[in-house]
Amino acid sequence: MEGVTQATLNADHEFRAHADQHASLRLWLRLLSCTTRIEDKIRQNLRESFDITLPRFDLMAQLERHVDGLSMGELSRRMMVTGGNITAIVDQLEKENLVLRQVGAHDRRSFTVKLTPAGREAFAAMTVPHEAWVAGMFEGLSDSQQKELHTLLGALKKNLQKQEESA
Repeated sequence: MEGVTQATLNADHEFRAHADQHASLRLWLRLLSCTTRIEDKIRQNLRESFDITLPRFDLMAQLERHVDGLSMGELSRRMMVTGGNITAIVDQLEKENLVLRQVGAHDRRSFTVKLTPAGREAFAAMTVPHEAWVAGMFEGLSDSQQKELHTLLGALKKNLQKQEESA
C-alpha cells in the first residue's frame, strides 16, 4: 500500500480484520481504528501546541465543568483510570499552579481538586483550538452523516448499557 507506513499499519487495528470475519468484529475494529487515530492526533496537537498531555487536558476539562471541584475518587470514576493515575496527574498540575487540592469538607481523608484561576485561563486557551482539531477530523462527513453516525453510536451505547444492567 503506497504511502502507508509500517507505524500506521501497526496502529490501525482494522488491518487485523479479514473479509470473512463477522461484520460485528470488522465494525469493532473500524471503530477502534478511528478512535485511536483521532486520539493520537489530539495527543500530538496538545503536546505540540500547549506542551500538555491528553490525560492532563481531560482532567482539566472535568474540573472546568465543576467550579466547586471534584473528589479524587470522582475524577477517577469519570476518567476511568486508577486513583494512582489521578494522583500523579493532579501532582503535576498542582506543581504548575493549574489545580488546587483541598482536604474534603466532610471527610478529612479525601481531597477535592479545583482549577485555579491560572488553570481556568490555561484551559480556556486550549478549548478553541481543541474544538477546531476535532471538527477538522470530521469535516469529511456532511452534517447529516455526522448526525446519522451520532444516532447510530447512541443506539449502540444504549444497547451496551442495557447489556451491562442485565448482567
